Amino acid sequence: MSPSSLRVALVLPLLISAAPPPEAARSGWSDRPHGPSYAMAPAMHATVERRLMPQMERLLGQLLRDKRGMTLGGVKVFDSGDKFLPGKIASAMAYRVVDLPKGDGRRAQRLRDFATIADLTLDDPNDSWGIYYYVSALYRLKQAGVLEEAVSPATLAHLKTRLDWRRFVRPDLTLIDLPNNYYGVAFSIARLRFLLGWEDETGSGRLLERTLDHYRRYSGEYGFADETEGKGRFDRYSVLLIGEIAQRLVETGMEPTPEVKAWLRRSVDLMLPRFNLRGEGWEYGRSIGTYGETAFLEVLTAAARLKVLTPTEERMAYAFSSRIAARYMDFWVDPTTGSVDLWDQGRRTDAYRGKHRIFGENLSLARQYIYTDAIWSDLGYRDRKPDAGYVRWLDTLPKSTTTWFARGTYDRAVVTVRDRGKVIGLPIINGAEGQHMHNPYFPVPFSAGMLQGAADADYPLLLPKITLTDGSVLMPLAWFKDVRVTRHGAVTEVSWRQDALDRMGGNDAVADPRATVLTRYTLAPGRITRTDSLAVKGSDRIAKIEMAFASFSTGAEIRSAGHITFRTGDVTRLTTSGYGTCIQESVAKQPYRAPTAAFRSLVSCGLTPTVPTRGAELTWALSYNY
Repeated sequence: MSPSSLRVALVLPLLISAAPPPEAARSGWSDRPHGPSYAMAPAMHATVERRLMPQMERLLGQLLRDKRGMTLGGVKVFDSGDKFLPGKIASAMAYRVVDLPKGDGRRAQRLRDFATIADLTLDDPNDSWGIYYYVSALYRLKQAGVLEEAVSPATLAHLKTRLDWRRFVRPDLTLIDLPNNYYGVAFSIARLRFLLGWEDETGSGRLLERTLDHYRRYSGEYGFADETEGKGRFDRYSVLLIGEIAQRLVETGMEPTPEVKAWLRRSVDLMLPRFNLRGEGWEYGRSIGTYGETAFLEVLTAAARLKVLTPTEERMAYAFSSRIAARYMDFWVDPTTGSVDLWDQGRRTDAYRGKHRIFGENLSLARQYIYTDAIWSDLGYRDRKPDAGYVRWLDTLPKSTTTWFARGTYDRAVVTVRDRGKVIGLPIINGAEGQHMHNPYFPVPFSAGMLQGAADADYPLLLPKITLTDGSVLMPLAWFKDVRVTRHGAVTEVSWRQDALDRMGGNDAVADPRATVLTRYTLAPGRITRTDSLAVKGSDRIAKIEMAFASFSTGAEIRSAGHITFRTGDVTRLTTSGYGTCIQESVAKQPYRAPTAAFRSLVSCGLTPTVPTRGAELTWALSYNY
């Protein structure tokens, strides 16, 4: 991308064209989990230049003033244990330098500021992603011809030793306790080190081949990377990873192969049916929230730059990207603190992105918006208003799509349903080690702002939790076979069987063949129904069945056994059969918090048979406003 495209003024202009809705500035979004809707959105560049860049400059100004004493959101930034922080700071400080024209009088001071902060953070922990951010920043300074002015020779020599991909990759190219998406991080570091003159091309070439080999091996014919070694975890990163790889190839002067472009197109095909008016993003799995939105931003921008979109798709991708950017500043950035908020107002994210990383999250998110905005500007969209036909175009998207991730011993897929303004995703995957028991990975419907899971939480969200007479706890989470999807008019039906259930209690999914289940979903306008036919073999019996539903709706009232209505909110009714007695309570506490807001109501159902049984027929039906 050209330096001119990245030249975004860091002065603090009046925030005119994309000011947050006044009611949001007064009261926040804690009772509005969807956030704002945009019939029209400001140009992406207007949001980045006039709102995001000043927000980042204020935070960097605080860093330069307070240095190691900096506190943000109650977090002592340099005592937080954020192991990516030095790299994120370097990235932001580098943008702060190169975004000014060469003749700007402020540039010399900003070069001195970079040197000051580089020395301040020199010996701080900085791992994997942090290494990538840092070497990328140094390469950006080199391209601008100011690297020697920004970093002293002694500091640069020290960084050359510390900023090395071999810190988390073994000599045999296996990763050290990291998921497979980190091969892409390692490749990016190695390639940038080569461009900086720190090593030859051997390492980056081998790492790129390892990255692509993993894609080939575990994506098979469908083109989505399994985050595990073939266990079936297909989440946000499975769709985002190829976008990151494509972006890093272009960043480091390499042309993506036709194979990479084909994989990228697969991710686009999955994302298109999820476009919406709010800029809402990925709906299931870990590390979503605002990162579920920037996943779309990065993939769509890479696809636009590499010309794998049709002209209409490109305009619509820009229109959606503009809404994502506006949503970031309106919904995710708290105007009272000037910081992104993933943790308060009832929000919850996974431990990986805990609040200890608050400063770094601000900087890494800002980076994603800055560089993708620069790409759109290079493509001719700088200051262009999003296409006015976007709203009508949304109505042309398919009402139901099935995206396969794997088929064979076990089937993995996601079904996407568009029901007027609602986008509903039904993932059929295995969360695998560390995630199989967490409900953002459950095979249940998810819809941003309406049906959400709670990060790292294991309550039985819309699924039966079965306790056998020997004390084993089983759930139907991981071993899907014979997945079938049919569409009849406005109704989508999905079914599968599991010849084993997932035994709870361990870090990874464990198949327990003592129980089997046949599952059927019916997704109709305004209504979702799930039915499970459960059977237990051998000497054990079912001693207890539990199920729970946490909702943003309020005013829950139990009309009869298993029949609950809600006075306000998207979800209006939940009926159950076979789950025994249901109770409801108002909640606004952990773990009943979602990425966008706290849940307001909790329905808990439980059945303890008088005589333990061999089987059960279980049904729930959920009605919602649409």
